[in-house]
Amino acid sequence: MTTDFRSRLKAGELLIGTFVKTPSMHVIEILGYAGLDFAVVDQEHGPISIAQMDALALAARATGLPLLSRRWGKMTDWIAPLLDLGLTGVMVPHVLNRAGADEVADAVRFARGKRGISPSPRAGNYGGFGLADYRAKCDRETVAMVQIEDASALNELSDIAACRDIDMLFVGPADLSQSMGVGFPSAELNRAIERVIDAGRQAGVPVGLFVSDASQVASWHAKGVTLFVCGSDQSMLRKSASQMMAATRT
Repeated sequence: MTTDFRSRLKAGELLIGTFVKTPSMHVIEILGYAGLDFAVVDQEHGPISIAQMDALALAARATGLPLLSRRWGKMTDWIAPLLDLGLTGVMVPHVLNRAGADEVADAVRFARGKRGISPSPRAGNYGGFGLADYRAKCDRETVAMVQIEDASALNELSDIAACRDIDMLFVGPADLSQSMGVGFPSAELNRAIERVIDAGRQAGVPVGLFVSDASQVASWHAKGVTLFVCGSDQSMLRKSASQMMAATRT
């Protein structure tokens, strides 16, 4: 885990990262050396196993890149094993209400009494940390993001944000637009995102947002979003390759 990422997030720093959909440690290394603030491995939409995550976590540690994972399913089945690998945190899709936020927090924070503990994995330096120190370190540094991407969650924002062990409300605009039955992009979607920003501001919880490219960062940052996932490794590669071919075929 990277010591200062959670504190930077809570301080409201502008943080820029991307999704990783390719199970390659080399991609993680490249992003780390490129100076990204963080990356999120997309296990929800990418074919990436726990064994592959193990290698990605090592690559992230080697380059000092804070690495999170996004995955869907029963949280106690997937959050703890990923955090044991030494990941900086998790992003949990489709959190609908306070109960869902509490479930995420229970799976992440040892202090809540429901997450099983052992300092024997990488996150505990293979037993190098004592139990109390390991518990305190993990609870101090691990990041828990919940995704707001369902129309029904818009009516639960204040309750979700009130969960004190959640670090960020992260808007998934594509799924949110689909759930709302509006365009992506659209004025209706923008207003919904602004509702999340307002709820986060009132609760003192940072808000993050997926954008397709960096050109969208400035306007949303001005409105209060502080963390951005900009595209993915695949979209960056595809865009660069397409531009290269367009430039040489004219």
